[in-house]
Amino acid sequence: MAEAAQERICVGVIAGAHGVRGLVRLKSFTERPEDITAYGPLTDASGKRCFEVRITGRARDALLAHIVGVSDRDQAAALSRTRLYVGRAALPPPADDEFYHADLIGLRAEAPDGALLGRVSAVHTFGGNDVLEISPEVGETILVPFTRQAVPTVELTAGRVVVDLPPESEATPG
Repeated sequence: MAEAAQERICVGVIAGAHGVRGLVRLKSFTERPEDITAYGPLTDASGKRCFEVRITGRARDALLAHIVGVSDRDQAAALSRTRLYVGRAALPPPADDEFYHADLIGLRAEAPDGALLGRVSAVHTFGGNDVLEISPEVGETILVPFTRQAVPTVELTAGRVVVDLPPESEATPG
């Protein structure tokens, strides 16, 4: 697992500009979207740029926010797709059977018989379930619903997940 993933966790992304006065649409990945600002300073992926964010409202599936120093639409639009991170130590430990996406990325994905299927390369959230993207050494990427049935075992300390793939006709190549 990458050292940066252990130190910082992505808690949201700036989805774009809103209006002409510098507000941004913010997609939060925290359990309660408004808590995105509750865990301390937000930084970019490099950790070098810090954002002071104030939530001002909601728009559809996003939060509206003011970022200190951003005063017009062009400045807000320039931040579009910027991922926002907090220090891992600021976050509460996950409950039993809950995991931070960053903890899953890089884990070995194994079949129930121990055969290596690949590594978890991403975790996607499409609304219903999270989906693990498994990248094999050779072949197509596999998308697996992150459910107890499809992924019955997650062992962070052992660095692996067990993936019980559906029959070939139900597998979803990426």
